[in-house]
Amino acid sequence: MAINDKRAKARFMAQDCFPRFNEKELAMSPADPWQGYPLDESFIQEQHKTNPRRLFSVNATDWQYRVDHERLRNQRLARARAEMEADDLGALLLFAGANIRYITGSYQGNWKYNINIRYAVLPRGGEPVLFETAGSDMVNAKLDLPWMKDRVRPAMTWQWSEGAIGEMSDKMVASVVDVLKEHGLQKEKVGVDTLDIPSLHAMEKAGLKIVSGWPAMSRARVVKTIDEIEQLKMASSIGDAAMWHIKYDWLKPGITERQIEAKVHEFMLSRGCEIIYDIIVASGGNTSPYRRWATDKLVQQGDLMIVDINAVGPGGYFIDFVRTFKCGAKMNRQEIDLYRETYDSMYAGLENLRPGKTSADVVAKFPVYDDDKYGTVTLQQFAHSIGMTLYEGMWMSRAYSMKYPAEIKENMYFAIETFAGHPGLRQTCRLEENVLVTKDGPSVFTKMEHMEEAVAGYRPGQFHHAEIFGYPQK
Repeated sequence: MAINDKRAKARFMAQDCFPRFNEKELAMSPADPWQGYPLDESFIQEQHKTNPRRLFSVNATDWQYRVDHERLRNQRLARARAEMEADDLGALLLFAGANIRYITGSYQGNWKYNINIRYAVLPRGGEPVLFETAGSDMVNAKLDLPWMKDRVRPAMTWQWSEGAIGEMSDKMVASVVDVLKEHGLQKEKVGVDTLDIPSLHAMEKAGLKIVSGWPAMSRARVVKTIDEIEQLKMASSIGDAAMWHIKYDWLKPGITERQIEAKVHEFMLSRGCEIIYDIIVASGGNTSPYRRWATDKLVQQGDLMIVDINAVGPGGYFIDFVRTFKCGAKMNRQEIDLYRETYDSMYAGLENLRPGKTSADVVAKFPVYDDDKYGTVTLQQFAHSIGMTLYEGMWMSRAYSMKYPAEIKENMYFAIETFAGHPGLRQTCRLEENVLVTKDGPSVFTKMEHMEEAVAGYRPGQFHHAEIFGYPQK
């Protein structure tokens, strides 16, 4: 399929980043930078990307086709362009670090991700322009991002500029207007992902037609490309390994919650994670009510311990999942019942992470909780899209999802989490899985085993429900 027009190419790529290939296409050479080389999956009889056991190394090599970063950048950019077109935007103006990385491939550390000192413009019909902090940062960007060519310019930083905020905000907006004028788009709608008051005033003064750009970027990012999925697999595998070491090596009476946190940090960074976002460790009484941060509390024999791993894996993609362990003892009857309650509600919701289902179908399986009581999201009986950030475009909660259902689509990727948060419990349980929505149903990417005394034999197949795609069937 020859695609010459950039807009047509963007629409094509957004609609289907995973086309089926015939034998003639399998033999194509050189690779189309928009599609890469298709894998011959005739023997494995499944899509490589859907099976978490088919895991690529994080390192590139000459003898195996792994993550194709050029294809990754092209397909992400195509999705952003298509959604921009769908909202009839003349341009996107992006300040959020993950959005800038999504369209440019630029990353210079977590510290500058969301402090509004750099930005990018994606003009309709044109290539993205990156405004990077001047000095060595901009020099590095030009060195590191050859695909950006001559489209790296100095950012006009207005934040924290004291009495110069007005002037610096005007300079920032003028740099954006320059890009719009170069493409004849200064009269078109500009979608902005985030704003502060000084920049809003400067944009209004310059006569820009400002609208929200979040819906377009959200729709682009919640549906993952093939290389995003492969990197999410890598992140999950590192998280799984860390959980295994917690259960079998590190969890002993006398260790502290913070020491567990530190060991997870060290292990995951050594296996290729970019950053560790947060490792939540709560033991014993800190599980009820659930304290969502690690303390220097000593872990005792008989404590339940909830561990929630939140980290950025190779290539900038998140792992976010939870296990509950028992320190130095078997679970008692009440603890098994709480574990099963949490496990059952999570997997009941998870089974509805299928194309054509909605967020209402998922949350209908969650227990009534404070989401219902207060009409807001507790982030405890909950599902959310993850990818380049911990929370991407879709949150699912009983607070609103049954009234405002959102469609679930193939190649979306979710964390789904549940909690047995009843009053009066001495300690309790929480669980979370990461799940790819495939054409055949949910594929669970987090493979760390569940507590055997709670669920072994309770459901057939690797301690999971048999109905879940990728596990043994009845």
